[in-house]
Amino acid sequence: MVSIDIKIVWGSSMLNVNIPGFKNFEFENIVFDFNGTLAKDGKVDVELLKLIRKLSEKINVYVLSADTYGNVRSTFSEEPVKVIITSKENGTLDKMNFINEIGNSSTIAVGNGRIDSKMLEVAALSIAILGDEGAARLAILASDIIVKNPIDAVELLLNPNRLIATLRSY
Repeated sequence: MVSIDIKIVWGSSMLNVNIPGFKNFEFENIVFDFNGTLAKDGKVDVELLKLIRKLSEKINVYVLSADTYGNVRSTFSEEPVKVIITSKENGTLDKMNFINEIGNSSTIAVGNGRIDSKMLEVAALSIAILGDEGAARLAILASDIIVKNPIDAVELLLNPNRLIATLRSY
């Protein structure tokens, strides 16, 4: 019988998760794409906003978007998240560069689109959202985990034992 040491520690703006047979993570940041990932047709579910607020008490939360619908800032105006507007022409590189700038080894990326694939590749842990708007093949291939919607993604992070169950090797 194999003994498994599972350790999850929430610190100030940090989540430490040791996933047996995979990796010991020290997350400081989570970066979400907006449209298609958190928002459907530019709108975010109220329940999801509550969960993101709860997550932001434990880790730095960023939302990156080219702001297609022009409402990303107003959506999060009363939330403890940092909104970053990317360029429409270089959004793929902007997102990847942002992840590298804040520290890819301590960052979780969540996205669904082709434009998100590079940020998903460079992040320490990446989650693709299948969602109502679908997910691009490149986003899926670049991800460690695929979930059906953004609420599942946030709950996965609020309950890190779920990460362990999904990613452990033994």
